[in-house]
Amino acid sequence: MPANRHFTLVRRPQGMPVPEDFCLVEAPTPALGEGQFLLRNHYASLDPAIRGWMDDVPSYLPPIRLGDPVRATTIGRIAESRHPDFPVGAWASGLNAIEDYSLCVGGGFTTLVDADAVPSVTNYLSSVGAIGLTAYFALLDVGKPKAGETVLVTGAAGAVGSLVGQIARMQGCRTVGIAGGPAKCERLIRDYGYDAAIDYRGKSYDELVAAIREAAPNGVDVHFENVGGDILDAALLSLNHKGRVVLCGLISEYNDAPHGARNLWQLIVQSATIEGFLVKDYIPRFAEAIGPLAQWVRDGRLRMDEHVDKGIENALPAFLRLFEGSNDGKMILQIAD
Repeated sequence: MPANRHFTLVRRPQGMPVPEDFCLVEAPTPALGEGQFLLRNHYASLDPAIRGWMDDVPSYLPPIRLGDPVRATTIGRIAESRHPDFPVGAWASGLNAIEDYSLCVGGGFTTLVDADAVPSVTNYLSSVGAIGLTAYFALLDVGKPKAGETVLVTGAAGAVGSLVGQIARMQGCRTVGIAGGPAKCERLIRDYGYDAAIDYRGKSYDELVAAIREAAPNGVDVHFENVGGDILDAALLSLNHKGRVVLCGLISEYNDAPHGARNLWQLIVQSATIEGFLVKDYIPRFAEAIGPLAQWVRDGRLRMDEHVDKGIENALPAFLRLFEGSNDGKMILQIAD
């Protein structure tokens, strides 16, 4: 076996990650134990959540330990196996790390995938993977949209947000997306079918409140939050009676001090609810969503823009672009051909 390269965390980032926080390390490829298999990672998913796992704070997953490879969802082919359910040559996906080879066991996020069921195997890291599962369950199970309601989405040009808008439209909802810059807002309308788009850049808090009210004149029934900060505060002021807030992410606070929500009193005023969402809570129900998501992709009803960077040595610049806002859609790192 060739050496195993790991994109390793060597220092905890202070704010935006910098090159000194990481190191590309070579180590021997691990030997298999009974019930294990070795996954040759072809692609790794680059997600904003990875930044939170780098901090030494309590969370839904333990922090990445210093000296360990950076945790990420990967997909690849099984190179060796001592597990009867994971044969050599099959495609599999799981929560592993940015590395050439991952030592895996079955269960949890780790599963075989059917590469022929989707146009590209990378779809299992985007529209039919954790991103698609998040959009599907967070919107439909937590947000519970009804035909004729208005769904407001922040980070709407991102991977999850772009899918949420499309799935909401399938439910017969009016969709309003918030994104940064005219190009992204144009994409919301043209590519993802949003009914209205709001460019938050250059707007004061009061202007943002006014823009949301203009785009959603009948109020907001479901607010899908990916960003936090002033955008969340502004959105809360447009909630309807019995509105639902789906708290999926707070990307504006991942590299800065938390802002906090000042308008939570609107939940009382509107008898509204706010609920946090973690896709890992839905692992037993993944199969329920994968079928419809894959069908929508094959039918062309669900669009996901994938941006693939090549080479494990490019993991850091690709990851940083998540927070710089220079890419939309799903960012993926290709590790092997």
